[in-house]
Amino acid sequence: MVVPTDDSTTKKQWIHLRRILERAGPFKDPNFEPSTELLSAIESVKILIIGAGGLGCELLKDLALMGFCQIDIIDMDTIDLANLNRQFLFTKADIGKSKAEVAAKFIMNRIPNCNVTPHMNKIQDFDASFYSEFRIIVCGLDSVVARRWINSMLVSMLQYDEDNQLIPSSIIPLIDGGTEGFKGNARVIMHGFTSCIECTLDLFPPQVNFPQCTIANNPRLPEHCVEWVTSILWPKEKPFGQDIKIDGDNVEHIQWIVEHATKRANDHNITGINFRFTQGVVKRIIPAVASTNAVIASICATEVFKLASSSVMLMNNYTMFNDIEGIYMLTYPPEKKEDCPICSNVPIRIQMSETSKFQEFIDLLIEKYHLIAPLIYTEINGNSKTLYMTSTEQMSEATRPHLKMTLQELGLTNGAELLVGDPARASSMRVILTLTSSMETSTAK
Repeated sequence: MVVPTDDSTTKKQWIHLRRILERAGPFKDPNFEPSTELLSAIESVKILIIGAGGLGCELLKDLALMGFCQIDIIDMDTIDLANLNRQFLFTKADIGKSKAEVAAKFIMNRIPNCNVTPHMNKIQDFDASFYSEFRIIVCGLDSVVARRWINSMLVSMLQYDEDNQLIPSSIIPLIDGGTEGFKGNARVIMHGFTSCIECTLDLFPPQVNFPQCTIANNPRLPEHCVEWVTSILWPKEKPFGQDIKIDGDNVEHIQWIVEHATKRANDHNITGINFRFTQGVVKRIIPAVASTNAVIASICATEVFKLASSSVMLMNNYTMFNDIEGIYMLTYPPEKKEDCPICSNVPIRIQMSETSKFQEFIDLLIEKYHLIAPLIYTEINGNSKTLYMTSTEQMSEATRPHLKMTLQELGLTNGAELLVGDPARASSMRVILTLTSSMETSTAK
């Protein structure tokens, strides 16, 4: 960004932003004071973009062109040929290179005074000290797990005073965008005041899974044939080696699946299997539309600008977009769950019979709180004890016998407090057990 001067060309370049920042309007924030210095102040606002895919490319372009000069971008992926139809910061010559690095280089070449720092990492590679550097974090992710992780990380960074009141300055706003074909959404999350990602998990579409009996015995769709190869034939034949897993970006792997899925499809009079379709099923690819990415990115970038300048009231606080037939948009505030396991700042209370198996307790946690691979530990008779862990083979072997034991046999008593970690969360959640002596059905309160 060129610092505004009296030069007429520079004034013309930023005239639309000046109209917002240098005068009051009907939608202004009550605390907004128009100033000619605000445009220059935007330069110093440090922004983090998570994801450099279709949405991330649009976000990076929008924010850079709005005058933000201190931007970091995280993405662990490399560029694939299939990305080029919508991820416009990349070219064919970039295939195989880091998305974050190529995107950063492209933007800095086009906008010299914009400093973009790339990180080819997982978001889990960084701790709270890294995320605390940023004024605003924007997500352009295609993973619910990653959203939940960064959400819990930002909640864990909140600070409270002696009266257990939230300190507003500890809040790092999270702006989250997502697209699926011609549908999209954007939201502004102010942890402690608005609903968080965990509060609204039901808004995310469930993972598509096919019944195993249909796949194995009575396939009706081409997807069933591909799933049969990946879930049954691949583990049986191990075509590329004992411990080689399917790589959705490996041409040889996909081609092998295509050949065998086609044979099965022919046996059941099913058509429609080709390389692109097969790769889409294997990678769970949702068709992406560039125009939807552009719309959602523009909404997210606008909210970043509002937060950075305090010039206009923020969106309140979730917007849905759909242009399958015409254009439909709705903005509303999702309800904040008072018992949210992440943002409520209160422990979860679970009631179970003392004769319930530990496996039942884990199943309840996984089903109700959408856990992936829970790590559970507690304190029994003053000693710390890991009750369940699957992240290492040694601990998995050591804790597996606990699954068949009752809660009473494990030494858990009424009011016992457990800490439950999970890959989808950056921090552990507290669970307090209420044990009953009867054989009542497990319930969660």
